Amino acid sequence: MIGAPACVIFLLCQLTGPAASGIPKKLVGAIGGSVIFPLNLSVNLVDSIIWVFNSTTLITIQPKMGDKKALIIVTQKRNKERVNFPHEGYSLKLSRLKKNDSGIYRVEIHSSTLQDPLTQEYELRVYEYLSKPKVVIGLQDNKNGTCVTNLTCSMEHGEEDVTYSWKSLDQATNESHSGSILPISWRWEKSDMTFICMASNPISSNSSNPIFAQNLCEGAAGGLALYVILYVLLSFILLCSLALVLIILIIRRTRKKELIEEKKETDTHQETLSLPPVSEEVSEYDTISYCNKTISEENLANTIYSTVHISPKITEPHSLPMASDTPGSSTCKNVV
Repeated sequence: MIGAPACVIFLLCQLTGPAASGIPKKLVGAIGGSVIFPLNLSVNLVDSIIWVFNSTTLITIQPKMGDKKALIIVTQKRNKERVNFPHEGYSLKLSRLKKNDSGIYRVEIHSSTLQDPLTQEYELRVYEYLSKPKVVIGLQDNKNGTCVTNLTCSMEHGEEDVTYSWKSLDQATNESHSGSILPISWRWEKSDMTFICMASNPISSNSSNPIFAQNLCEGAAGGLALYVILYVLLSFILLCSLALVLIILIIRRTRKKELIEEKKETDTHQETLSLPPVSEEVSEYDTISYCNKTISEENLANTIYSTVHISPKITEPHSLPMASDTPGSSTCKNVV
């Protein structure tokens, strides 16, 4: 009988902590992963170990006795490949976790020396790896260049035990905010701000795409954009006007020079080609008589008259060659 109290004391020492206080030991796992339910016992003092999930028996273990090997009975076939006891111990390893594996697990330790079995409870929570959170922009209000709105962060699925936080980033400071809803109020001077939502659960975390302040409250950011656009437009128009005036002045000046040069060339050409003015035609008559002493009337009828126009440059009339005297005849020519 000395061994019985020693057995009870040994089991109580092994199950101190959460079991002694009745508080389940919390465990977490990821879908598709595995989890270990720790149990430290001396097999020499235990008759059987039973693992229970909620109210369903999962596994019954009869520790090895002497030369007999331990007997492990898995009550459900679908769990045979999922359960394991590492290092030949009695801690349960459950693999290929599913969402519906979450719940309360209990191990019962039976001994012939104990009136009631000793128990240990575990609370398992199986979580999904978080995807990228989604951000919804609430109603936007723009007053006097100030943007007022709310950003709401959420998960499309797997929101169990998810906590949210926000980071507000700009060139000067970084701020944090807890909660899924971020109220914001900013002026267009701080349009470089960026907002990021971060979601986390016990096994993973993820962050949203950045939200740029300049894309919120288009009116607020639009005030600056409109101002910049007008400023650029007016500057462009002014520069174009100045350039146009300058081009016109250059064209006029060039044209004026061309006209002056053309006029000079024309005057020089006219001076080169012009002649002195010709005065009115003056008829000068000069009678040159080559007559014999007697002229018959018949010869008067044969008298030839010529009109000669003399340029003022001609100072003296050219004398016609004297006709040779022909014997037997007398000729008289008047040159006018």
